[in-house]
Amino acid sequence: MPKLSYAEIARIEERRLAVGTAAVVAVAEPIAGGWMAFDGEGSWGNFAVGLGLDGPVSGEDLDRLVRFYAARGAEPQIQVCPFAHGSLVRGLADRGFVLREFENVLARELAPDEDLRALVPRGGPQGLEIVRIDPGDEAQVRVFIEIATSGFRPDDVPLSPALFEITRRLVAHPGCDSYLALVNGEPAGGGSVEIHGEGAALFGASVLPRFRERGIQQALIVRRLERVREQGCQLACISASPGIPTERNAMRLGFFMAYSKGIFTRRSESPESPA
Repeated sequence: MPKLSYAEIARIEERRLAVGTAAVVAVAEPIAGGWMAFDGEGSWGNFAVGLGLDGPVSGEDLDRLVRFYAARGAEPQIQVCPFAHGSLVRGLADRGFVLREFENVLARELAPDEDLRALVPRGGPQGLEIVRIDPGDEAQVRVFIEIATSGFRPDDVPLSPALFEITRRLVAHPGCDSYLALVNGEPAGGGSVEIHGEGAALFGASVLPRFRERGIQQALIVRRLERVREQGCQLACISASPGIPTERNAMRLGFFMAYSKGIFTRRSESPESPA
C-alpha cells in the first residue's frame, strides 16, 4: 500500500498540474482553488484544473470560467478530480457541461535506496543514450520538440506553431527537465518531467514508430524517475488515457492506479448559467 492516501496523491498532482500549466500559458487566472488557463487556438493549454479541492465551488466561479473561455472564443474544458467537492459536478451539469472522456492518473512512490535501473535490466536497445536537453541550445530543443510531440499528432500533420511554442516554454521552465533518447546518435524518443512541491509528473513522451517495442519508453521513464529522486522528491505521477501503451509501461515499472478524472466540456450553444 502507498504511504500517501489516494486523496493526498490527487491533491498533490492536481495542484502541480494547475500551477505548472498556469506558468507556461499565455494567460491564466486562479479560480476555486485551481487555475483556468488559455494559450491560443490549437494549444493543449486551454483547460481548467484543480477546482473544488478545498471545498464548495460557487456558481459565480463557474459562470466566470464560462465567460473566461467565451471571451477568447474557446470551448471551456475542465478536468474534474474525483476528490473535488460535489458542488463542482452539479454546477457543471447545470451549465450544460458534459463528460467527454476519462484520464487515469498513475502514481509511484520512490524509495531512497531503490535501484531504479534494475527495472529495465536490458537498458533498452543497443546504442541507446538518453541526454538531458539544454534549454539554451535552440537546435537541440527543436529536435526534442519534434520528437516528443510526434505521438500527439497524426503522422502526416506538421508541428503547429501553437504546440511548438507551449512545448518550448515547458522545456525552458525552471521546474522542468526534458530528455532525448538517441539510438546510435539518431533521435528516437523524448519526454519531460516537472517537479513541484511534494510531487512530480512524467509527461509529454513519444517514441518514433520505427523505434517502438524496444524498451525506449521504459528507459525514458526510469531516467526521469532518477531525476525526481535526485531532486529529493518521493512521488511521481503519469497521466494517460485508459489502456494506452504508456499506462501499461508505467505499471510494469511499479506505478499503480491512483485515480481517474473526468474531462468535461461545454458546447457554445449551452446556457451560460442555470435558469
